[in-house]
Amino acid sequence: MSSNEKSAATFLHISTLSQYFFPFGNFIFPLIIWGAKKEQSEFVNQNGKKVLNFQLSLLLYAILLLVILVPIVIYCAINNPMMFESFDDNCDFNFHYFKDAAGLVLSVCLAVLLFVLLKIAEFIFIIIGAVKASEGQIYNYPLSINFIK
Repeated sequence: MSSNEKSAATFLHISTLSQYFFPFGNFIFPLIIWGAKKEQSEFVNQNGKKVLNFQLSLLLYAILLLVILVPIVIYCAINNPMMFESFDDNCDFNFHYFKDAAGLVLSVCLAVLLFVLLKIAEFIFIIIGAVKASEGQIYNYPLSINFIK
């Protein structure tokens, strides 16, 4: 395989980092590169599929995290309507309401932690994928679902 194919495949992986600058850049830019080069190189085609499958998988995991978190937040808010009022009429902090919010706070903190860990893992896996592509290897992302075959 040529160095041009390796460079294109490497750039496919790296282009997903554009999500930090452009909304949905992690889908748009790899799709453009993959679409332009997939017919010319099987290596680029395979890498493009791996990259897009990984990004789609991460999107699915983020949506599932929200689907789990939103009902918990709604449940806590409905069952503890006063938990959002932490000060009483005398402007004294009321710890009674704070302890009622513990489930909500814990759920939100856990969801944020999971999301941050997911983004850190994504960044690391993208760099590994780019390095493997530059070496002429196809990287199989962990936790990736094969949406595009």
